[in-house]
Amino acid sequence: MKEAKILIVDDNRSILSALKLLLSNTCKKLKCISSPNALLTELKLDNYDVVLLDMNFKAGINTGNEGIYWLNQILEYNSGISVVMITAYGDVELAVKAVRSGAVDFVLKPWENGKMIATIEMAWKLSHSKKEVKQLKLKENELISEINAKKNPIIGSSSVWKKLMRVVEKVASTHANILITGENGTGKELIAREIHRLSNRCQNVMVSVDMGSIAESLFESELFGHKKGAFTDAKADRMGKIEAANKGTLFLDEIGNLSQAMQTKLLTVLQNRTLTRLGENTPTDLDIRLVCATNNNLTQMVSSGTFREDLLYRINTIQIELPPLRNRTADIPDLVAHFFKIYTEKYNKKGLKISATAISKLQNYTWPGNVRELQHAIEKAVILCDSHLIGVNDFVFKMDEFSKVEAYGGTLEDMEKQLIKSAIEKQMGNLSAVSNQLGITRQTLYNKIKKYGI
Repeated sequence: MKEAKILIVDDNRSILSALKLLLSNTCKKLKCISSPNALLTELKLDNYDVVLLDMNFKAGINTGNEGIYWLNQILEYNSGISVVMITAYGDVELAVKAVRSGAVDFVLKPWENGKMIATIEMAWKLSHSKKEVKQLKLKENELISEINAKKNPIIGSSSVWKKLMRVVEKVASTHANILITGENGTGKELIAREIHRLSNRCQNVMVSVDMGSIAESLFESELFGHKKGAFTDAKADRMGKIEAANKGTLFLDEIGNLSQAMQTKLLTVLQNRTLTRLGENTPTDLDIRLVCATNNNLTQMVSSGTFREDLLYRINTIQIELPPLRNRTADIPDLVAHFFKIYTEKYNKKGLKISATAISKLQNYTWPGNVRELQHAIEKAVILCDSHLIGVNDFVFKMDEFSKVEAYGGTLEDMEKQLIKSAIEKQMGNLSAVSNQLGITRQTLYNKIKKYGI
């Protein structure tokens, strides 16, 4: 309570003197005023935590109505202030009336010093908690606004993409569970965020969970949360991802990677719309919008027995299939322009241009990695380009590498050396990526680099 700021309002100067003597060494600031008319003015001068307020100010009147009036004025000005009422009349109904009107407690004159200090300390803690909650709420709102801001615009004007976005806009305003399918790199999470942004839950958070990255041993703790002591490493209470999405949107990415056991646990939560943290017995009600995504064929997985049919029905009220980039090549120029602007600004190459022939080459490529691969290709070209214009030769794809090798007239070892050098250049020295591209282990790659002196 050493940080508390306390305001005392009482028309009895002997009461003010006694309280000042009692409380002056227990708090950061103590101010006493004898007239409630100066109350609001004083509140505007400092950020008080507790107001100790008399209930009667006019001689001969003990109804408490004056105190209730000023209590309402204080709370209307700042609902975070804790108000403790004081009176010489031990009327229980009056005490109940004051508490119902918003007072945190009620003390009688004459008071016990220990009880008075304890009451004010409780009131200060409550006020402090209200301020912390208010600050956290403000931060939460700011974070939600920041997260939900449309930082990654949906790029596309092709008929295929426009048709897709009409479906997105139509289903976003509903409470239907949505399954987004499509190849890697097609923008499944981007569409999930757009659904959340357009929904009536957009003022709350969207929580994303990569289901493929959660170890089965940590599944319940990560998704459902746990109570302190629930297991060996549970050193504090923890809210799970699902509960964190309450009132908002829960996005479960790569849901096709769940094991059968994890599918069963998730299905139970989705069916009951409740969850129970590990180590607790009381369930928590859930109000979530569920959006899932996968690049797997869940229908085939149901047929093969690797995905539960009832879980598929639960998550698949509406299915949205994202087209691969090769099926929406008309959108490539717009996507190129978008990423080109981002990376020329990021790498301070604002005078850089990209040729029409280069864009034509990009439109004729099949893009197995879809939009994500296109984004990386543009970034790499911007970084490595030494001239003022990015041309056709600044984009090298796997098919180009193999064409070079086929046209090369040297020995098998010469071709292997050339292929490794090209892969290292393309992957900008990332040897893990090079070994993945070439289909060899890192150790084999190291041995060949040493052999050829690359």
